[in-house]
Amino acid sequence: MSETIVEIKDIFKSYYRDSMEIPVLRDINLDIAGGQFMALMGPSGSGKTTLLNLIAGIDKPTSGTLAVAGEDISRLSDGDMAKWRSRHIGFIFQFYNLMPVLTAYENVELPLLLTNLSRKERKEHVETALNTVGLGDRIKHYPRQLSGGQEQRVAIARAIVSDPTLLLADEPTGDLDKNSADEILTLLGRLNKEFNKTIIMVTHDPWAAERASVTRHLDKGELQP
Repeated sequence: MSETIVEIKDIFKSYYRDSMEIPVLRDINLDIAGGQFMALMGPSGSGKTTLLNLIAGIDKPTSGTLAVAGEDISRLSDGDMAKWRSRHIGFIFQFYNLMPVLTAYENVELPLLLTNLSRKERKEHVETALNTVGLGDRIKHYPRQLSGGQEQRVAIARAIVSDPTLLLADEPTGDLDKNSADEILTLLGRLNKEFNKTIIMVTHDPWAAERASVTRHLDKGELQP
C-alpha cells in the first residue's frame, strides 16, 4: 500500500462578506495515497474547487491541518507557499490558461524559468513533457493554431514539466467535445499508471469520474461517507 501523500484533518473553510460568515467546507477529513487517481465530485457550490485550491496552496483553511508529503502547508507563509507550490503542484485548468502570444514550447517552459535549470536542461524537460502528451511535433505552434484538445495537452505538459508531487485538475474536460475529453482522460490515466502520478480531479461528470481509481463526493461543503 502506498504511503499517504495528502493528509487533511478537521478542515473548515469560510469566507466573509462584511460581517457575515459563509461556510464553504465543514470538517473535512481525507487521506490520499501516493499514486492514487481520485475524482472529486459534487454539485456546483459543493466546495470541490475550494478544496482543490487548499490542496494546491492557493488558499488557506480557516482551521484544521493540511499536509502534503509530510509538510503542513496550512502553516506556511505566503512566500514559502509560492516556493512550495512551484516544486510540488502541477495545475490543470478547465480553460487551459495558456499565454496566446507564446508557442507551445514557451508555454510549457514557463514554470522552469523560476528554477536554476540551464537553458539546455529546460529544453530537455520541455521536449520530454511535450513528447509525453503526444505533441512533440507541435512545439512551435501557438495556441490559436491548436485544437481545444491539443491546447489542454499543452497545459498538461506545462503541469508535468517540473515533475510535481501532485497533479490537480479542475474540470479538465469541461470545455472539450467527447472525443477530445476521452483522449485527455486516457492521457491522465497513463500519467497515473505509467508514471505513478498522484492525480486529484474535480469533475461533475460521472463518465469522467469512472476513469479514476477512487471517487469521493462533496455535498454542501461536507465529504460524504
